[in-house]
Amino acid sequence: MNGPSDKDGDARADGEISRRRMVRIGLAGMSGLCIPNLFDLNADRTMAQTLPPGQSEAPSQGENRPVTLDDVVARAETLARSPYHPHDDDLPTELSTLNYDDTQAIRVRPEGTVPLGPGFSLQPFHRGGLQRRRVDLFLQASGRAPTAFGYDPKLFDLGPALKGRSYPASLGYAGFRIAHAFDAARPDEQEEFLVFLGASYFRVRGRKQIYGLSARGIAVDTGAPTGEEFPDFTTFWIGHVEAGTITVLALLEGPSLTGAYRFTVTPGDSSTVAVTAALFPRRAIAGLGLAPLTSMFIDGENGPGARNALPCDDFRPQVHDSDGLLVQSPGDRLWRPLTNGRAAPQTSAFRTAPLEGFGLLQRERRFAAYLDVQARHEDRPGLWVRPESGFGTGAVRLFEIPSREEATDNIVAAFVPEAPVEPGRRIDCAYSLVTIGAEPAAAIAPPLARVVSTRVGSAERLRPTNPPSPKRRLYAIDFEGPGLPEDPRAAIDVALSASAGAFVDPYAERVPQTGGWRLYAEFRPPEPMPAGDVVLRARLSHAGRVITETWDGVA
Repeated sequence: MNGPSDKDGDARADGEISRRRMVRIGLAGMSGLCIPNLFDLNADRTMAQTLPPGQSEAPSQGENRPVTLDDVVARAETLARSPYHPHDDDLPTELSTLNYDDTQAIRVRPEGTVPLGPGFSLQPFHRGGLQRRRVDLFLQASGRAPTAFGYDPKLFDLGPALKGRSYPASLGYAGFRIAHAFDAARPDEQEEFLVFLGASYFRVRGRKQIYGLSARGIAVDTGAPTGEEFPDFTTFWIGHVEAGTITVLALLEGPSLTGAYRFTVTPGDSSTVAVTAALFPRRAIAGLGLAPLTSMFIDGENGPGARNALPCDDFRPQVHDSDGLLVQSPGDRLWRPLTNGRAAPQTSAFRTAPLEGFGLLQRERRFAAYLDVQARHEDRPGLWVRPESGFGTGAVRLFEIPSREEATDNIVAAFVPEAPVEPGRRIDCAYSLVTIGAEPAAAIAPPLARVVSTRVGSAERLRPTNPPSPKRRLYAIDFEGPGLPEDPRAAIDVALSASAGAFVDPYAERVPQTGGWRLYAEFRPPEPMPAGDVVLRARLSHAGRVITETWDGVA
């Protein structure tokens, strides 16, 4: 597993931040919303309506059977042979100019809650404000043909800014959210756990978690100097509830590619999304990101984290939805703490063959670390990607955008295949997404002790020199978890490396308060410092066996 590469200091971040901010604001506040199910789930009530003019037709239009993934694949393949034609931005002025508060004031009425099957229901999102794109929704029960779920103004309380307004069926929806009864004994007490809203973004959470980071269907040229492209899910087929699982099919359209997706979602204490996708490139794509994850990191326990970054001026000790990237390859598991405050966006690449898994995680689980009563960062899940097919040789790429705006998702992680992406060549992949709360988590193996904190300060504080050397830095890295020796006299071997400069005088000691071990290591930077990141690595071994993850930091 190699270190960072591809220094993209000239990447155009403004448009990327704007698009991620749009999606994040649209999803704000939806943290486990309870949706009352007012209807008999066994009743034949689908809220389906006539397909509005201009909306996409279902691939099996006229056939008395459900749409399948093969149908959506055929549709995507056909579209890829033609030039890209985005849906018209046909929002009335009063909708396109809605501010955040007025958009949030739009509410779904009780009759807008649609039962999907035992324990599941759906609510649509109204278009307006930053959510301009229309998506077409079809509902299909098991064994039945899909029926268009057309826009109906009677399903919404439009709020004071739009009081008295009405819109035609052709308006469509911006997206949808799905609720589930986590307690099988109380099927009518449903909580929102899954939302698709904006571009190819979606969010999922487990029981007792709240929304945090987002997943996406695909990432196209993230960090490229030419700017990033954001394809859209334009059509969804929602239904087929079976044994506590719901299946959603989606059609992806963008200037550079089309795609067909199947999401098989199983909610629970840890929710799982099994993803199967077929992609059809319209052009060569230099950076195609599979299983992309998008998150927010403003400030963490190691301060700004980046060289010469200004401290975060905030009453809260930490502000983030994820605090690190975890990458699993054969024989190694690497933890990279996230950073913020660089002068320009940065791309780091972690090469692995084969990839066994990666994820953006929220390891800090204490309220005292955040002190934010409303945001509840300590309850936000991580997402772990388990590849199943189609990943091959490549690298997990981490893209970090400097940001001071909490409403902006400034972190992206995705797997970028090494094989060229050529027009007309189909790409198939399959993977699972698993929500991760407190660790250790069953989805992440092997059972190595994990990095739980990284703290950095002046080495002069504990190891003064005469004359003082203010550029010396002391790293204190805490490890906790299985396999760590309980004997404080145990012989611990420390492996340290730096891509420039040097570590000196490492020391490891047991932390009786936590049962973990702490590594102290002084880093002496080179003169002069290089322009890019200096990559630092450390891990612990005992009795000839590696017992911790590899800590991978930057200076």
